[in-house]
Amino acid sequence: MKYGYIRVSTKEQNIDRQLSAILKEVGDMKQIYIDKASGKDFERKKYKKLIRTLKEGDELYIKSIDRLGRSYDDIIKEWHLITKVKNVDIIVLDFPLLNTKHQINNLTGKFLSDIVLQILSYVAQIERENTHQRQMEGIKEARKRGIKFGRSKKEVPKQFDDVVTMWVNQKISLREGAKLLDVSHTTFSKWIQEKGYMREKKKNLDKIKESSKMKLAT
Repeated sequence: MKYGYIRVSTKEQNIDRQLSAILKEVGDMKQIYIDKASGKDFERKKYKKLIRTLKEGDELYIKSIDRLGRSYDDIIKEWHLITKVKNVDIIVLDFPLLNTKHQINNLTGKFLSDIVLQILSYVAQIERENTHQRQMEGIKEARKRGIKFGRSKKEVPKQFDDVVTMWVNQKISLREGAKLLDVSHTTFSKWIQEKGYMREKKKNLDKIKESSKMKLAT
């Protein structure tokens, strides 16, 4: 059985290039597993399902070896699992020399494939590390020039003081106040903390408690 695997990060959402090449070989869209994951999220649920599905004699088509993992160790580990443990052939479309299918001398062919794989995986990891280093250096230089990264800070609306006064006086809840300002309750709570209204409300509550005690005493 022929299978295909595609992985794209959130930065490269377009899967067309990988899909068209793999679909041409596999022939059935149902046999192609696709993961979309960010750098932080690398669970690869479809890949794990694919590994459970693969059986001895199957063929796995990938566009390039870095689809198997993010690091040298990851790629080597997955390659070993698929080709040695599962006895499944891997066909790397971008680098036919790595293909384990239809090798004239199977033992020698796989040995050469393993050597080439280790070299390419090492080079790929070094390139990723160098790219990351260049990005960090670029960000550092940009910050020196005053360039800011991330989301811009949300401006506090003019009606904030009126709304927060109602909240301090217990006329509305935190969520109701946030709704009036059309922001999340987390943002509203953050503004309250930053502007010291949390302390003001505590003082107000203390006054109410003290007043209640005095009424009970009389």
